[in-house]
Amino acid sequence: MRDVEPAMMQAWIGHLGATPENLDPAALRRQLSRGTIPDVLAQTARTHPDSTLTIEEATITYADLRARAARAASVLAEHGVVHGERVVISAPTSMAFVVAYLAGLRLGAVMVLTNPGFTTSELNRVVDRCDPVIVLTDDQLARTTSVPVFRMDDLIEATESAAEHPPVGLDSRDVALLAFTSGTTGLPKGVPLTHGQLLASIRSAMLAWRWNSQDILVHALPLFHQHGLSGIHVSLLAGSKAGVLARFDPDRLLETIARTQATVMFAVPSIHQRLVALDREQLAPLRRLRLATSGSAPLSATLARAYFEKVGMMPLERYGLTETGLNVSNNYEGERTVGAVGYPLPGVEVALTDVRGHPVEVGTEGEIVLRGPQVFDGYLDDPAATDAAFWPGQWFRTGDLGRWDDEGLLIISGRLKELVITGGMNVVPTEVERVIEQLPGVREAAVAGLPSERWGEEVATWVVARAGQQVSSEQILAHCLDHLAAYKCPKRVFFLDQLPRNAMGKVTRNQLVPSSRA
Repeated sequence: MRDVEPAMMQAWIGHLGATPENLDPAALRRQLSRGTIPDVLAQTARTHPDSTLTIEEATITYADLRARAARAASVLAEHGVVHGERVVISAPTSMAFVVAYLAGLRLGAVMVLTNPGFTTSELNRVVDRCDPVIVLTDDQLARTTSVPVFRMDDLIEATESAAEHPPVGLDSRDVALLAFTSGTTGLPKGVPLTHGQLLASIRSAMLAWRWNSQDILVHALPLFHQHGLSGIHVSLLAGSKAGVLARFDPDRLLETIARTQATVMFAVPSIHQRLVALDREQLAPLRRLRLATSGSAPLSATLARAYFEKVGMMPLERYGLTETGLNVSNNYEGERTVGAVGYPLPGVEVALTDVRGHPVEVGTEGEIVLRGPQVFDGYLDDPAATDAAFWPGQWFRTGDLGRWDDEGLLIISGRLKELVITGGMNVVPTEVERVIEQLPGVREAAVAGLPSERWGEEVATWVVARAGQQVSSEQILAHCLDHLAAYKCPKRVFFLDQLPRNAMGKVTRNQLVPSSRA
């Protein structure tokens, strides 16, 4: 089991001016998960009333945001929203989105954030799963659901004349958010997350990343995803400024970073990939950042090095899950290791286990298991899945494979459920992908298994070539044979213009299918 090193914890705690007794792990974990999100908003509105949140062209102070959310809560209460009821938000990133989210939490509602790109049938599947009292949608979305639909524009308009709704008695154990897993390997599962679990995840990262009220965050991540939403949470906790773009555009993102004098950028690898494709001179705003993070999908060594060469800074890769929030991070200070996700964050315990839940030796690959105040308690209405997801001692089984290096850094080596089992031998897709991506002419690659009468499954790869360059199947196969055991080498190679990805840039392997471009 790995917990945060005492010296590292001392540095994190000292950064916030805390007292030595907080070095006690149990005390630290209690501190990380204290309070609720409405408490945080109220406190920040008092201590940093003039600090601002900007979303696209709309800017609001935290004092005004608290008041507007309190008035919007009165409107939602008139539509049946009370403590414990679920509210679905199906809308793009906007200031109205944030107001509605905070208003629902003020009432003690459980917020369910869905991709606004969902079809009506996809949205209705979520509605059927979570049984909400109301669905909030963008004015441009025509939705027919089994529960009332309330348009965001109508909510904001009604808010102007509403009185503030008094706070509802909540504590850190109340559920704030019902998230759903990405479903890349099966039916998405419902993940209830409490106020305490959400806050513990963010406070832990703030300690590690030296966050303070003078920081200015910029990102272009969707707010319906926890990665993007975490930018709102961290800014409220610190009382720091934030600027959020509703969609990613490289030029607009760089212009916003320059104009706001941003200090931190949140991003996913696909965003970093688009940025490093620009000229070095265009990337000057990035060189003024103190921190650029990367998460939600693996950051390839090739991309990390290209980013460093053009920007002069390595993106800080961190590791998290829907069920657990943020867990592991590369060092903020000092050298960052390409290919490693880093050390456990404050309050987080990490271990590697075998298939029976027993710890494995250092240097040996095992399943990554976690516990801490940010880890959820179990899946929605699914006791069987919950039982299967935990080892005794409240250790959550991530399904990810990893190993510790000699310096105590965690390296993600693959996904347990994505293993290709060919002829009885296990093949980790990411290992093969990293080899293929070392080949000149290859921009990125994805590996998955295809049915095979002979082998059960055979290794296949889908490859995206670099712009203006060519690479052949024969070159890829020969390169793999030079670097991998034969059973790990692809039997089939397909070429794509781009890999299929979900909203956060994670490759969706279940959408990789054979094509004629082989």
